[in-house]
Amino acid sequence: MRRCVFFDRDGIVNRSPGAGYIEQWADFALLPEFVEMLRTARRRGYEAVGVSNQSCVAKGIMTADAVEEIHRNLARVLEEEHELKLLDILYCPHDNAECLCRKPQPGMLLEAARRHGLDLASSWMVGDQERDIEAGWRAGCRTILVSAETTPTQADFRVKDLRELTALIERVL
Repeated sequence: MRRCVFFDRDGIVNRSPGAGYIEQWADFALLPEFVEMLRTARRRGYEAVGVSNQSCVAKGIMTADAVEEIHRNLARVLEEEHELKLLDILYCPHDNAECLCRKPQPGMLLEAARRHGLDLASSWMVGDQERDIEAGWRAGCRTILVSAETTPTQADFRVKDLRELTALIERVL
């Protein structure tokens, strides 16, 4: 079984769109800190999987094809420009609190583990929202929250920004 780092998309992989959605590839801003974290994870023998809630599909703002096109472009840029690869990118298209894949539910992480033979107990979930941390915790992963807030968290580690996250990833993986 393989170890993995699960990365939330908006705010960790790319610049967060705030309250809205990234509706086209032209609006997707890959964060250089993510590229460095991915490079570190891969160098340390970890697979990497992107996981993202994308209720914009259920709301009719975007189609599943449009979300998947953004993910294909992300995979292409990582491979062609940075010689890096994500094992998979999963997303929840639903806008339903009872959905089993929408974070904070662990469904996307469990599905990735099933598909790719991942050892969740040896894996990490990195996100910028408490729902990311809860999904990781529910899946049995260790967790890192990227947030300058001081509210209580279930995360194993909290860092205030991506620069601190990059340094932490170097230490804990």
